[in-house]
Amino acid sequence: MDMYFAKNGHHGGGGLGIGLAVTPIILISLAFALLMIAAAWRLFSKAGQPGWAAIIPFYNTIVSLRIAGRPGWWLLLMFIPLVNVVVAIIFALDLAKSFGKGTGFGVLTFLFPVICIPILGFGGARYVGPGGQSPHAGQSYSDEASTARFAPH
Repeated sequence: MDMYFAKNGHHGGGGLGIGLAVTPIILISLAFALLMIAAAWRLFSKAGQPGWAAIIPFYNTIVSLRIAGRPGWWLLLMFIPLVNVVVAIIFALDLAKSFGKGTGFGVLTFLFPVICIPILGFGGARYVGPGGQSPHAGQSYSDEASTARFAPH
């Protein structure tokens, strides 16, 4: 087989070129994934949640929703087309408020989470409570998350 390719001008090595082109893409993707895991871990820790939750699929979304003051069942809404976009916008706005940031930062969090989540996780932002509201006396953050939006103030 090798003599056929050598005789007809085929020298092989095409796989090496593809490997050299794909390797940097894989390494960059891995670096971004590690950055986002570390940022989410820090973000969860700041909010009093277990950092390891950042590496558990679906559970990390439920924990993120609770941090933002939304119920965990909103995860199901993220599977409905168009509804998921609205939910993601509300989530990003509430997450920003939960760390004392304004609406502008929430919009940026929706548009550029790869930049804003590390800023929240590694920066000086402090967790102020779900949706930016501190819990009522004697009520935990998880209790607050399920009642804050519907309770009369």
